[in-house]
Amino acid sequence: MSRDEILDRLRSEYMGRSLYYYEETDSTNARIRELAGEGAPTGTLAVADMQTAGRGRRGREWSSPPGMNIYMSLLLRPDIDPSDAPMITVIMALAVCEAVTEMTGGKKVPDGTNVLRGMNAGDDMLQARIKWPNDIVVNGRKVCGILTEMNMDDGRIGDVTVGVGINVNQGERELFPEEIRDTATSLKLECGHTIDRSELIASVMERFETEYERFLSAGDLGFMKERYEQLLVSLDREVRVLDPQGEYTGISRGIDAGGELLVETPDGELHRVYAGEVSVRGLYGYV
Repeated sequence: MSRDEILDRLRSEYMGRSLYYYEETDSTNARIRELAGEGAPTGTLAVADMQTAGRGRRGREWSSPPGMNIYMSLLLRPDIDPSDAPMITVIMALAVCEAVTEMTGGKKVPDGTNVLRGMNAGDDMLQARIKWPNDIVVNGRKVCGILTEMNMDDGRIGDVTVGVGINVNQGERELFPEEIRDTATSLKLECGHTIDRSELIASVMERFETEYERFLSAGDLGFMKERYEQLLVSLDREVRVLDPQGEYTGISRGIDAGGELLVETPDGELHRVYAGEVSVRGLYGYV
């Protein structure tokens, strides 16, 4: 993976065209925040082969060894209300999930959408799904996390940084930190072959650009709701909502046009779960 190799594969119009590549850095999110302060344009992408201080949601450490995975962050300057910023995470999750599916064995149908192997197939087929709001899972284990950070300026969004970490070519489960070994995996471990990291980055950028532009025009996610729900690992399954104000369980009923998770509790009430400080787990495990 190199800067020239990524640029050579890009098919997007502007996402990733302003590209900064690092053999090693502390965090690509930190690099993008610096670049944003220097006036870098929307669509600027920072990619690293290794991170020394990668972070996940709520400040958790993100294991970032060299030569194996994708660590990248994207700069956006959307003219939207700050309350709409979480929808960007939902868009990126869809883009990553569809790109991963295609590169690990999914196939396209004539309308351009992906058919996931495994949705109506045997257990030996690969399954890539979205765990709302910011994880991609394959066969029940996490392969990708998304961390979106917003910078405010006089009550408006100054810029948004979307960090994406994808476990791509780790060939041994022992390479994962012990505390996540049971819940994490890599694309290579699941599909059995090495993935071209530069091509996967290019595919994510192309898909994200398309969906992001549609979002800016539409103002919400109604246009992608059906596709997203087809990939939602918890759809119509019991989930536990870990809300600081009190945990509860219910049935996941998909998302609304704002990207919030809809959870139906036993009393029949439909709750809209806003990502923020809330986590959602499967009733008996991670998904």
